[in-house]
Amino acid sequence: MGADLRAYLAHVELPNPVLTASGCGGTGRELAQFSDVARLGAFTTRSITMAPRAGRPTPRMAETPSGLLNAVGLQGPGVDAFLQHELPWLVERGTRIVVSIGGGTAAEYAALARRLADVPGITAIEVNLSCPNIEDRGRVFAREGSAAAEVIASVRAATRYDVPVIAKLSPDVADVVAVARACVDGGADALAMINTPVGMSIDVDTMRPALAAGTGGLSGPAVRPLAVRCVWQVHAALPGVPIVGMGGVTTGRDALELILAGACAVAVGTALFNDPYACPRILRELEELLQRRGLDRLADAVGLAHRPAGSQQRTRTDLEESSL
Repeated sequence: MGADLRAYLAHVELPNPVLTASGCGGTGRELAQFSDVARLGAFTTRSITMAPRAGRPTPRMAETPSGLLNAVGLQGPGVDAFLQHELPWLVERGTRIVVSIGGGTAAEYAALARRLADVPGITAIEVNLSCPNIEDRGRVFAREGSAAAEVIASVRAATRYDVPVIAKLSPDVADVVAVARACVDGGADALAMINTPVGMSIDVDTMRPALAAGTGGLSGPAVRPLAVRCVWQVHAALPGVPIVGMGGVTTGRDALELILAGACAVAVGTALFNDPYACPRILRELEELLQRRGLDRLADAVGLAHRPAGSQQRTRTDLEESSL
């Protein structure tokens, strides 16, 4: 008998804790060539905007040691095309769908949320707060607790209350706990972290930045310790708030590390670019790790590393060794 892998985003039950990260699974059609997207905990869409966006100039991606820089710029067809062509395909396949949204003002986020409010088949709304606030000199919403809270409150007010609102946080802040608390106070039902920190790479042959935009978001294994730190701090401060952990998850061990830090679910992103089977593989590896440690429920592992030494549940290995 396998472990109980159910995860919860507020009141919404997911059959397992492995999601895709926004922008890394395409429209879902790409991943469906390799595995059933309906068997994911949930599929997270790329960040949807009101109007179509061409994205930033190329080159947009550059490999770095243990990571990937990207500056795609929320390229997409806009919410009308998403609702007409992309969302119905996912709904028809029974996929649990987290719709990520991005905007330039709190009003634009609210307008997007209203467009999605009466659409069936949406599991949750993820609010990508790493977007520039055009009303505040382009400072990203995620860097200011008050700005982030305003966006979350506007989305929460425009969203059905049976659909959880997830605030996606950036690590590029002085105090991630303060921003997380502001988002929860603003109405966020759950948190997702981390979004990509800003990085840069310079091509020493051309002696120019590797990305046309100069800087970009860093993802991949290089950022996992940063993700673990953010999840750990926020779970310690807000232990009752569900967290989707992400950042460099390539194996079941990586997923378990974030779960032990306090995440109740994990999202897989960059790993999908070179292993489209990553999600089902990571789920299998995670279940095996839980069972080897005598943990029959995923919920028993969430935040387990916060417990004082000696008070943690004895694992199956411990029990077997003590009986020898």
